[in-house]
Amino acid sequence: MTEPELDPSHIMQVGMGFFGSRTLLSAVELELFTHLGAGELTGEQIRERLGLHPRAIPDFPDSLLALGLLRREGEGPKARYANTKQTAMFLDKKSPQYIGGILEMAGSRLYRFWGSLTEALRTGEPQNEIKESGEPMFAKLYSAPERLEQFMNAMAGISAGNFKALAEKFDFSPYETLCDVGGATGQLSCMVAEANPHMRCTSADLPPVEPIAKRYIAQTGLSDRVKTAIVDFFVDPLPKADVITMGMILHDWNLEKKKHLIELAYDALPSGGAFIVVEALIDDARRENAFGLLMSLNMLIEFGDAFDYSGADFKSWCSEAGFTRFEVIPLAGPSSAAVAYKPA
Repeated sequence: MTEPELDPSHIMQVGMGFFGSRTLLSAVELELFTHLGAGELTGEQIRERLGLHPRAIPDFPDSLLALGLLRREGEGPKARYANTKQTAMFLDKKSPQYIGGILEMAGSRLYRFWGSLTEALRTGEPQNEIKESGEPMFAKLYSAPERLEQFMNAMAGISAGNFKALAEKFDFSPYETLCDVGGATGQLSCMVAEANPHMRCTSADLPPVEPIAKRYIAQTGLSDRVKTAIVDFFVDPLPKADVITMGMILHDWNLEKKKHLIELAYDALPSGGAFIVVEALIDDARRENAFGLLMSLNMLIEFGDAFDYSGADFKSWCSEAGFTRFEVIPLAGPSSAAVAYKPA
């Protein structure tokens, strides 16, 4: 039997994947999809609206077309470009489902940091702003309100689908209160409260975050059932609640600090309470969830000793803290909720 001829296309696609990535990130930065939200545009109209050089047309929009990120009617200079259903929903800033915030941050921050991945792999040291200023990422972030809010909005965009799925899939009926630790804008608390009218929720975070959260909560009309609390989870105990949640929080820290946060959650829960983390959980065999594994490399670039983890890892650490029952709930895309239950 003849061996199939080997094809290098997958290698080339992955190796040169930054071509397509940078093209999309630039389109988001230039707000191309938002401009197209108002209607179709020719290549020349795109050039004028976005302030591009003539050389960019037609290669720029046609590349996005070939990547499946734009539609086009017609050929040549009179051809008209439009959003796809997906880019209209997720990349037009006027859409309530906009997720471009995380891509804006990827373009302005992460893209250049990933250029130092080899150095991170060799040294185990973070490759972000700390190399330039000596200041850790979160300290830099929290020192400027506008930078902090941009980060919070970016996280809200990428988390929305996961939090909505959690609010609908997890059975909150046995519980009455929830505290979302590192709650940022209060998005998870609001989504749980909206989907479960009996729940009262608290979004807990550091002092600079509280005004941002209060504004978001007020906009949702849920201020009667969603409150804010100030907590530094490496200094303070967590507010007591029937359910403790952490959305994309645990992966920011090394193993020692992960276990500390798990112990804090255990102490804050009543008997029978639930601890829920929302992450791009790596599959237990570490073979399939490429996004989760790459996110773990991103944690190396951002923090050095931080890392993503599997459901089995979570179960092991939570067992040490005293939790006795566990489950993993698939959410949106590569993300899941890992749940640990405190014994009744």
